[in-house]
Amino acid sequence: MQEKPLIIKTSVADNVGIVVNLNGLHAGTVLNDGTLLTEDIPIGHKVALENIEEDHEIIRYGQPIGHAIRPIMRGEWVREGMITLPKPPDLDSIPFTGKHYRAPEPLSGYTFKGFRNSDGTVGTKNILGITISVNCISGFAGYIAKKIKEELLPAYPNVDDVIALNHTYGCGVAINAPGAVIPVRTIRNISRNPNFGGQVLIMGLGCEKLLPERLIPGSELTSCPGNDFSNVMVMQDESCNGFHEMTDKVMKLAEAQLIVLNKRKREIFPASELIVGMQCGGSDAFSGITSNPVAGFAADLIVRAGGSVMFSEVTEVRDAVHLLVPRTVNSTVAQALINEMKWYDEYLLTGQVDRSANPTPGNKEGGLSNIVEKALGSIAKSGFSPIVDVLAPGEKIRKKGLTFAATPASDFICGTLQLASGMNMHVFMTGRGTPYGLSMVPVIKVGSNSKLSSRWFDLIDLDAGQVALGQKTIAEMGWELFHLILEVASGEKQVACDKLGLNNDLVLFNPGPIT
Repeated sequence: MQEKPLIIKTSVADNVGIVVNLNGLHAGTVLNDGTLLTEDIPIGHKVALENIEEDHEIIRYGQPIGHAIRPIMRGEWVREGMITLPKPPDLDSIPFTGKHYRAPEPLSGYTFKGFRNSDGTVGTKNILGITISVNCISGFAGYIAKKIKEELLPAYPNVDDVIALNHTYGCGVAINAPGAVIPVRTIRNISRNPNFGGQVLIMGLGCEKLLPERLIPGSELTSCPGNDFSNVMVMQDESCNGFHEMTDKVMKLAEAQLIVLNKRKREIFPASELIVGMQCGGSDAFSGITSNPVAGFAADLIVRAGGSVMFSEVTEVRDAVHLLVPRTVNSTVAQALINEMKWYDEYLLTGQVDRSANPTPGNKEGGLSNIVEKALGSIAKSGFSPIVDVLAPGEKIRKKGLTFAATPASDFICGTLQLASGMNMHVFMTGRGTPYGLSMVPVIKVGSNSKLSSRWFDLIDLDAGQVALGQKTIAEMGWELFHLILEVASGEKQVACDKLGLNNDLVLFNPGPIT
């Protein structure tokens, strides 16, 4: 029996559709609207649903994603080489409508079990973090983390893990250059993440530009205050003779912190204490119609419950920013959003590249023709809630509700910056597949298509591809994701990357010079 052809249009205005069938569609297939396919078209790729003349717009999501380089006939496979990249939205002409947003309808009665922090935040894990002021000692930090886990951690059953927060910064950097503020505050703010309970151990070498004192919570970025250094260990400390004395000193500091962390136990908190980072990586043409809208629906539920949601990735917002500015709560937030777009435009220009460097080859194989199409699908993960705030890279979240946290689109840099901004839960959507994970925060992986989710059955936590196949609605899967977030935050369910121990390194965003 021949499989019924499945095509998705994202808007009535679209003149292209997306092939849903897991094995693609063959030439000669007749679609429900009478379109005859003139060539084989893979899953996730676009078919012209009408004749498109040269220079005419190609429409997806009800928005132009480019213009036809040549006439495209109905039934043709529409791919990258047939589409010109349009100009990005003019940032100075995007109107802020000043539309008054009513508060979202409250959603009450939803809770999770987390760890209380003295600063009012709530953790979803209970971790001893070891942060470093310079990459020179990353090997030592890794050694110490392993030693603590093997020799000390078994005596402290309420502590989930010991993690070395290694990075590649601190030595030979222009520490007072304007761009240095981003990596420095990122490192500092990661140590303040709710999942570390305020008990981060700070380790330094002693001769680095980024002195360990500057990483103490509450310290200033530009000075070395007279703070309590009881959680700081410097390898070049002359009171230590030999490697084993250094190690013994760190172990004693660590044990004091483990004693404090071990007193913490899960308590019931309202869903309003969730801080969820939304991110997509390894995207495909389904991301914008399944996994991202599902995540967006869940994001709206979290906001309705009084919680906080962050979405990011500047280059995957830039070409759709004209759809986001009208959603900001006031002109100040609107201008902050535009300013982050301008800053990144200049950053790319300085590097002699532009937005066409995104998408990746894998994105294109998954059916995404250009960055405009990718951006229009990417912003779906923000849902429909009003945008209450905009963060510069690495800043701590300030408000409940939906926040745009400016980051590059790189999976690992984005995750690192959202960690610094304070997320206690992470939702990661993928269409092509990635083993991405963070040891510091639970990462729920959502597959955009059932072909990937089935093949990666033990790596993907939720299959949003069911939406494309008509098996579930976005709302049904959005509620399913919302409940999964609560269960994972409570420690009642373990995500795949935690089960498998798949965790990526921290990757800092450093626009500053190296000396």
